[in-house]
Amino acid sequence: MIRFPLLRGLAAAVLCCGAITHGAALAQQAFPSKPIHLVVPFAPGGSSDVLARLLAKEIEPKLGQPVLVENRAGAGGSVAAGHVAKAPADGHTILLVAAGHAGMGALYDKLPFDPVADFAPVIGLTTAPVVVVVNAQSRYKTMQDLVAAARAEPGKLNCAGGGGGATVTNLAFELLKSELKLSITAVPYKGSAPALTALIGGEIDCDSDATASALPFVQAGKLRALAVSTDKRIDLLPDTPTVAETELPGFNVSIWTGLLAPKGTPAPVVDRLYREFNAAMALPQVQEKLKAMASSSMGADSASFGRFLASETERWGGVIRQLGLKP
Repeated sequence: MIRFPLLRGLAAAVLCCGAITHGAALAQQAFPSKPIHLVVPFAPGGSSDVLARLLAKEIEPKLGQPVLVENRAGAGGSVAAGHVAKAPADGHTILLVAAGHAGMGALYDKLPFDPVADFAPVIGLTTAPVVVVVNAQSRYKTMQDLVAAARAEPGKLNCAGGGGGATVTNLAFELLKSELKLSITAVPYKGSAPALTALIGGEIDCDSDATASALPFVQAGKLRALAVSTDKRIDLLPDTPTVAETELPGFNVSIWTGLLAPKGTPAPVVDRLYREFNAAMALPQVQEKLKAMASSSMGADSASFGRFLASETERWGGVIRQLGLKP
């Protein structure tokens, strides 16, 4: 004999499951319900900013809400990351994260957030090389010239590392200096644009920066590229050797970008963001722009990007602690 309490229990369970499914569907349908803030951790004009604005333009019609690019530069990206970590976990505030995010926890002693645990990974976007550049009028014609000068006069050269702090453009140069035992004074800037402006103006001797940011100035004859950080030369700078070819065999560092949302952002919202950004990345006009920026698609979904971020955090955290780097 079937007991009525059991029937009532089964009915309640079915209704509960239905409510959860219906609630998830409603959450997905309701998103976005207001403008989306895409936070960039660097000053306007750099490669991350260019990428953010390119993608915002493409996904805005699909989402049916404005996608506002918000630049929050400072402290190697931790200002922007901290802002997004504290934002409501509803997908309306997201972070375009650069590779240096992975070293943030090791570099800064008292971050008010965890660079991995306090975020929900959305998508891995791009990878690109770092390039070492000097003023076009500089006496340094090759990477070997720059290294020789640094060894001849320790501490005299003043060089930037893109956005400074935990950015991979900076960490790559610090790792290079350590491996080659060079004493070069690091000059921090809030982003690639101010660092490159200083280099063009003769305020510093060199810069280790995103290829996308430096390339227009190289092509315009204002800067000279000495070496790229990847293990192979790139098509846009075929005559520029790799660091591995010139001074440090085996050296291989890439910049990457991705998107993070605040921890606790509903899975349907994360999935919607992933699908729209992934579709935008595949557009011919976006691919053409990426190629012009010396970047390529990473193609990592939310789960893959989460694993990648964890492994990069371990890698760059180890480098920072090994070198004893400080902000």
